[in-house]
Amino acid sequence: MRYLGMPAGMWVLYKKSFTNAMVTELGYSKSKSAEIMRNAKPKYIEIIDKLPEFEKVDQFKMNIVNCALFAAVLLNIDEKPSMEALTKFYATGIMNLPTKWFCRIRGKRKFSDADVQGLKNTAALRAADRNPYSWNMDFLAYEDGSGYEARFTKCGICQLMKEYGLFEYVPAMCHLDYTMSEAGGTSKFVREYTLASGGPYCDCGYKKKAASGSVAYDKENKKPVIKASICNGEMVAGFQDIHTGAFEEVQLVRNDDEIRDFMRHYGITEKIEKIY
Repeated sequence: MRYLGMPAGMWVLYKKSFTNAMVTELGYSKSKSAEIMRNAKPKYIEIIDKLPEFEKVDQFKMNIVNCALFAAVLLNIDEKPSMEALTKFYATGIMNLPTKWFCRIRGKRKFSDADVQGLKNTAALRAADRNPYSWNMDFLAYEDGSGYEARFTKCGICQLMKEYGLFEYVPAMCHLDYTMSEAGGTSKFVREYTLASGGPYCDCGYKKKAASGSVAYDKENKKPVIKASICNGEMVAGFQDIHTGAFEEVQLVRNDDEIRDFMRHYGITEKIEKIY
């Protein structure tokens, strides 16, 4: 992989925030933190140079580049901090203002048709079959419509960190999934296993969050439904009385985006039943 391009950009993007995080989270002086980063850069370039180029459609290149940065820093720290301290350090170093903005933008697109299709395409790519520093995953939609799981069976970060004797520190990076999901604002991250902890896979689950400021409805007596016309297919979103079956019309919906807007407005996370 060439250093020029994304790897060089990532170094510029995170150099300052990583340096500051060494002070706030690891307790180093400003001068010592700057020294570690100066020494880490040649190692970072060396790690990048040894990596293969990623396929253009492989969306995980950024993940392995960030791993190379973290590894380069760790290799220049003589006495390794605790896992808790490293977890905080990595999260603070990565979550600077540009990354928070990126997470918010991604959060707005979470669960969209494009988001789901992109994950399905990534699952079909199986890039790790050709590149050991990439990932293989399966896309699993939750049956109740509350979100989805990306289940990883091969992990490029695990591969790279093993090669540099840093595998034990992978969990510090894994925890960032929770942080980035929270920053996105539209999903709750859930997980049971990680490959780094000896699990059979990494399950990255994303549950839909109710939109902040959403309008409440009578959940004890009503359920959200989409009423579709048998004649012309016209759809109306609204609420059905669970006791009488009476339908309360709220708005006309013409596509999936408008259905999602209705769900966000009322804080609906479960799959909506369609009635006729």
